[in-house]
Amino acid sequence: MTRHCTGSIHLEGKRTVVSQIISALTRAILVALLVATPALVLPSIAVDTAQMVVVIAILFSLLTFIEYFGRYPSIVEFRFAPPFNRLKFLALLAVILSLSFICRGLTDPTPLTVIITHVGNRVADLLDFPFSPVRLIVLMLPADTSVGEVALVRVAGAVSYCVSLLMVFAFVVMVRLLGWPMRNGAFNVWVNLPLFDPTRGGDIVERLKRDAALNIVLGILLPFLIPAVVKAASFVIDPVAFDSHQTLIWTMTVWALLPASILMRGIALMRVSELIEEKRRRVYAKAEAEAMQRT
Repeated sequence: MTRHCTGSIHLEGKRTVVSQIISALTRAILVALLVATPALVLPSIAVDTAQMVVVIAILFSLLTFIEYFGRYPSIVEFRFAPPFNRLKFLALLAVILSLSFICRGLTDPTPLTVIITHVGNRVADLLDFPFSPVRLIVLMLPADTSVGEVALVRVAGAVSYCVSLLMVFAFVVMVRLLGWPMRNGAFNVWVNLPLFDPTRGGDIVERLKRDAALNIVLGILLPFLIPAVVKAASFVIDPVAFDSHQTLIWTMTVWALLPASILMRGIALMRVSELIEEKRRRVYAKAEAEAMQRT
């Protein structure tokens, strides 16, 4: 009986390790494909650029494998609170694929690129209004920028910003209507927030709320501030120029999704602080009830 139980435990442990390796390897491959997507979709890529993309893709995939192969996270937050990171990955994939096909359609049009470009133009018409982030991105360009490049930047900015808004809206729905993260079981604060130091002092709830408010404000303001800062810096240094389509794709992706990711983090931290407060209230109420029963 003892040998049989020991063998079952070892077999179960091997299955867990194999499953963990497959999961980490799958994520690493998906990240590598994501990084290489513009180079794979665009019709012509320089040899040096292709080599750089391969190196970066391998680096990011290796980091992803190491992060997800370990039992406990070291960098990635909310790793055990899906679909927080999956939602960000899907939004990133949607932006990169859309912008890659739009850029490809300029030189190698297909029915798919025509449809995506048409949808992008309609989105640009909706989001390009005075003082909007899309309008600020267009105004950020140098005065001698060609009409075609201005139109491309306008569409790319509108598509990326629209996807970022949809990502944030979907996460808010998951938090307020679907009960994230408690819907997936117990939520471990320390495992899902590896970069959060609980020993810095002060009440944890207040610190979480302060960090959440800071992230929310930054996530809202950064799409407006980044073009303004770049435009102001152009008087001192060379103005920004999108010499290649890959530069445009990654610049618009970072400009739109980085603030949205910060905003999502702020919403998530606010939700975690609410869960801690709710648990504290239950514990205090239980302690008071037990004290009253004793008396």
